[in-house]
This record gives sequence, structure tokens and C-alpha cells, in this order.
Amino acid sequence: MTMIGLFVLAAMQSSGKLPPAEPLPPPSFEEAAVLAPINAAFATFETGDSATLLRYVYPEGRVTAVGKTPTGVDGVRLLSFAEFASRLKPGSGFKERITNPAIEIDGNVAMVWAPFTVEIGGKIASCGTDHFDLIRQDGAWKIMNITFSSRTAGCTR
Repeated sequence: MTMIGLFVLAAMQSSGKLPPAEPLPPPSFEEAAVLAPINAAFATFETGDSATLLRYVYPEGRVTAVGKTPTGVDGVRLLSFAEFASRLKPGSGFKERITNPAIEIDGNVAMVWAPFTVEIGGKIASCGTDHFDLIRQDGAWKIMNITFSSRTAGCTR
């Protein structure tokens, strides 16, 4: 048995639980660059600035929502980024936040997968998982597509 294995076994025997996990390291410079257009897009959601949102995305990209439709039926909703941007409303109180993003980068292609919450007027309205795919062109990352699950039950900050 390895030294690490012996440590884990000893820790489990003394408390019945595993030792606490080590926190993830902060994102590298390249990972931070991938997150930059996502964070900038979230800022435009809050301000309702549709013109600025379109600077961070590919116009031919898509927003795909999987979950309950406004009428309560499970479904898939597809919007172009232009359609999505046209729905942004200044002063709506909309805030979206992601946590613990998993980031994969291969050359000029990146993927971000992260749990999210949406607040409207200071109250959690929905949650789920965001999936972003991004392309780097001329040194800048842009969002090609956003796909997300959405639910209203079991959402916490």
C-alpha cells in the first residue's frame, strides 16, 4: 500500500470520513482568458445591453435551453444570439452566476461546463448547468454556443 493509501485509511478509521478535499487551484491565465467573454456576457445580461453582448459571441451561434417551457412543458428552445439579445431588458434585475467551472482547452477551441443560478430582483429564479463552447480567433475568445439545463426546484446560492 502506498503512503497516501495508508494516510487515507488511517484518516477514515479515526473519524469514519475521508479528509477534506483540496480546493481547486485558481484558473490559469489561459483559463481566465476563456472565462472573460462569459463574464462579459453575464454583465450585458444585467445591463440589458444587447449590442455589447453581440461583441462577445458569434452571430451565427445559438442559445439552447433544455427544461420547462414558459407553459410548463419539458422542451428545447433554440434562439440565435440576435434573438436572445433582443430579449435583454435594462433594469430587469437579471443576474446569472456560475460556480466551479470545468474548463477544457485544445488550441483555439474551448469548453466550459458549470452550475449556474439566475436571480431576478434579488431572488433565485432558476438554476441548472451551463455549457459554453468557444472559439479563439485573432487572439480573442468568443462564445459560439450556450446550451443550458434549467429548473426552478432545488436551487440554492
